[in-house]
Amino acid sequence: MEHLPIRVGIIGVHPDRGWATTAHIPALKQLPEFQLTAISHHDHDIAVAAARKHNVAYALNTTDELVNHPEVDLVVVSVKVMRHEELVTRAIEAGKSVFCEWPLGVNLSEAIRMRELARSKGVRSAIGLQARAAPPFAYMRDLVSNGFVGEVLSSTMIGSGLILGESMSEVYAYTLEPENGIGLQNVMFAHSIDGLLNVLDSRFADVRAAFATRRKTVRIEETSKFLPMSVPDQLVVNGTLENGAVVAVHFRGGLSRGTNFHFEINGTDGDIVLTSPVGYVGFGGFTLRGATGTETLKELDIPASYSADGFIDEASQSVALAYARLASDINAGTQLSPTFDDAVELHRLIDTIERSGGLERGR
Repeated sequence: MEHLPIRVGIIGVHPDRGWATTAHIPALKQLPEFQLTAISHHDHDIAVAAARKHNVAYALNTTDELVNHPEVDLVVVSVKVMRHEELVTRAIEAGKSVFCEWPLGVNLSEAIRMRELARSKGVRSAIGLQARAAPPFAYMRDLVSNGFVGEVLSSTMIGSGLILGESMSEVYAYTLEPENGIGLQNVMFAHSIDGLLNVLDSRFADVRAAFATRRKTVRIEETSKFLPMSVPDQLVVNGTLENGAVVAVHFRGGLSRGTNFHFEINGTDGDIVLTSPVGYVGFGGFTLRGATGTETLKELDIPASYSADGFIDEASQSVALAYARLASDINAGTQLSPTFDDAVELHRLIDTIERSGGLERGR
């Protein structure tokens, strides 16, 4: 059965920057299942410029106009997390399906409120945990499920934050405010640990964490001004999963001259290693290797069925694959996309980790 395209409206689109422009719009343009019909920005001139650049029919300058527009079926929220609850709430109350970028809220309480509202209104929700759809992660999940490594004994992950290092752009200065819910544990670690747990198809049975702030300042690149490093730039998490596997994770601020992303699974029969020169799972560039029995590690080719070659290998690839899963859920009734239920579960894990590590902020 042929379906009409799902009409999408994106809140907060700038013509030249932002995750919506970098990832969401290029992703949607690769998918005939979707039609980008409307974008909004509080500055109408910016909305018009973005609409013209991306060939979008409607340039709107209020959220209410977008969420109530008759040619919008799915509202995408891809702005700073501090505004997520307000914007998601308006979309849900307008009766529209919602795709919200991760994190869903600045804390667990916000996430629960949005989840409960979506449930009460009976609207479809999707959360931007796109690592699950990324070809190497999807393939690793199936390899583990099909017994490539045998019984999983342990898993290790090392990651880098890209920001929160020696220097960073002024655009990201807001991440230095703990109450904004956008620190190392909330984004870089969270996206990556969600990918790990999805690959291993398990949850933590117990988890412990330690935070540290090793750099005392960070230099703003545009001004050379130094700001206090007021959030942790080191995070260590370890624990045991419900399936018995032991997990150890270390995330660091900035980038390393050595390992920037390393995800390893050790089993009774084999091992899998995923690496990237980029710091965490959001930006691709992966190399997947594996071995069983007496083999040495060798590169594993990801089968075409995982669409590794079906989309441009850049930031938008995993977002495009996430949208493809959402289209299947909407049109065919599958349950492939992570929802606000999954978002609350991950927020709850981050909340537990923060409490374990002694971080105090609004819950």
